[in-house]
Amino acid sequence: MSTGALDPPSGAPALPFDVLDELRDQARARLDPVHWDFYEGGAGRETAVAENVSAFGRLALLPRILRGAGPPDTAVELPGARAATPVLVAPTAFHRLAHPDGERATARAAAAAGTVLITSMAATTAVADVVAAAREVRADAAVWFQLYLQPRADVTDALVRRAEDAGCTALVVTADSPVFGRRARDDRNGFHDLPPGYAAENMRGLPGGPPDAPLDIAMSPALSWDDLRRLRERTELPVLVKGVLYPDDARHAIGDGADGLIVSNHGGRQLDAAPATIEALPRIAEAVAGRVPVLLDGGIRSGADVVAALALGATAVGIGRPVLWGLAAEGEAGVARVLAELTEQTAHVLTLCGARDCADLNRDQVVVRGGQGVAGA
Repeated sequence: MSTGALDPPSGAPALPFDVLDELRDQARARLDPVHWDFYEGGAGRETAVAENVSAFGRLALLPRILRGAGPPDTAVELPGARAATPVLVAPTAFHRLAHPDGERATARAAAAAGTVLITSMAATTAVADVVAAAREVRADAAVWFQLYLQPRADVTDALVRRAEDAGCTALVVTADSPVFGRRARDDRNGFHDLPPGYAAENMRGLPGGPPDAPLDIAMSPALSWDDLRRLRERTELPVLVKGVLYPDDARHAIGDGADGLIVSNHGGRQLDAAPATIEALPRIAEAVAGRVPVLLDGGIRSGADVVAALALGATAVGIGRPVLWGLAAEGEAGVARVLAELTEQTAHVLTLCGARDCADLNRDQVVVRGGQGVAGA
């Protein structure tokens, strides 16, 4: 029976159904094109955006056989959280542009999935309201607060206090942004401010800010390891450093008290010349040598991607754009679909690889397609 427009061209193989692709198509159809470009776009020629995804496609997994592993345990232990899945929600800005419920919907879906939401400093919902939404679903829901260190220490301190008072269980310091990335799509669209009725709500009422409007988020190339050490001394929350691609930086961060690292190129939105995160992961994992958890974000689109990252040294991974696709397409239910699909795929691939849990994998199970040897070797 014909399905009309869904039929493949004569003689072409039918494309497999993919939940993420379906939600991405729905999101693109529903979003304002300017907001779609903001979510999807990257820096420069968007090479890093594309490479984050395509680099996973260059990898293959070697299954282990007859290991008697049984159904795998997908739970992972993280600073300030135990997650039921190694798939976390990475920090992304302005969720209310995708759906009226915005970050609240994302928080409820993440809590229901038993995973961690890293809520953005540039969220369109204040951190206290995000945590409250998550804990409507699960009393022990883990929400981490993503933070850009600010040139004014009193502003950073005020943001940390808000995260602590809200009940966040960790801080994630994004350290790869001495300046804003140059994003051609936003420049072409003239998208440099939120539309009326929307704001980066965490930036309201801060020292030096206007009384009735949010303070601008500042980027500064003058920030240094001294500022990270000061933050580490200021809070008892676990601190993870995000944006680590260089092994010596990983060692330095641990020496300055980081409780975890996130291998990230900011979703390809900062330095377009940066490598794909999965390509950078093995050297970071080697430098860390198990002293703290290493996470990764950027380019995760399947359970096989998740398992490849776990095998190459990640404890867990974060997803950004797929969450926004789900949110724009179907609200809270769409985010829930994304998290459920990737978790189910991950469990399936772990089973096929003979793994008992997310740590029961070896680096040499990841090889480069075309017979070029072990990935990252």
